Amino acid sequence: MALGRIDGLADHGLSALTLAIVLGMLVGNTVYRRFAAASGPGVQVSKQQLLRLGIVLYGLRLTTQDMGQMGWTGVVVDALVLCSTFGLACWIGMRWLGLERETAMLIGAGSSICGAAAVLATEPVVKARAEQVTVAVATVVVFGTLSIFLYPVLFQLNQAWGVIPAGAKGFGQYAGSTIHEVAQVVAAARSIGPEAADAAVIAKMVRVMMLAPFLLLLSAWMARSGGARAATGAGGARSKRKITVPWFAFGFLAVVLLHSQQWLPAPFVHLVTEIDTGLLAMAMAALGLSTHFGAIRKAGARPLLLALILFGWLLAGGALINHWVPVLLG
Repeated sequence: MALGRIDGLADHGLSALTLAIVLGMLVGNTVYRRFAAASGPGVQVSKQQLLRLGIVLYGLRLTTQDMGQMGWTGVVVDALVLCSTFGLACWIGMRWLGLERETAMLIGAGSSICGAAAVLATEPVVKARAEQVTVAVATVVVFGTLSIFLYPVLFQLNQAWGVIPAGAKGFGQYAGSTIHEVAQVVAAARSIGPEAADAAVIAKMVRVMMLAPFLLLLSAWMARSGGARAATGAGGARSKRKITVPWFAFGFLAVVLLHSQQWLPAPFVHLVTEIDTGLLAMAMAALGLSTHFGAIRKAGARPLLLALILFGWLLAGGALINHWVPVLLG
């Protein structure tokens, strides 16, 4: 967390979560094996219970007022970006690139919602392996970091082309609706200006707020598709897969609603937000400790190719969505 506050790293969107998984992987592939037996139970708790608690407390960063500031047009833009990006991830990832369903969904969730936090929140629903989660997080880091340098250039081009309306504010909404991580959104939008930064953060927060309904719908879809594929017995009777209810998603929504009432004192919110960052960093570090470089090499270039395709869609498709939705709804 201290490293994540260093200006040189923070300015490039390298948050505590990203650094935690990198450090975890370095330790996990070197000296950790000597302590794995003793540390294993604690690592498991970090990957499961602390992760879920961290996602719940993440709601303290959001309020329903954020959605009100952006208006329904912005909400529709975020929803379309999310659904189209995740749908492309599943279709291209599984059908064309032959990726495992869990890998494609994790990369899709990270690209379409809120980066590493979305990957971690989706993992319990899809029941992914540690190396699949790590690969998905890596793609978020690569293309999200590229966004920090690319979007200020795109803003200058948009000044001439006028694809995205409403000047810096409109471009800020475009950045918030298409860049992967919250930290990366802030870093990219601040390079453009304060008006863009304010609009980008609000757009991103609304996008993050969609995490809870996304997890509930994904859980129901996974149960239905899993049951449709499962067949048991000689008669071929189909066995339904149980819906994995992500209860922490309800907790996340409850915390958002509580925070929206503005009953909690600001120093308390700040303190708990810091604790939450620590919890999520512990989960990421534990994930890194559980991941071996050999498993990532085995995954090959296909996950990176999927993430590249999704990045291209976020740039081009996101621009079209941000252009046409205000026109159609205005």
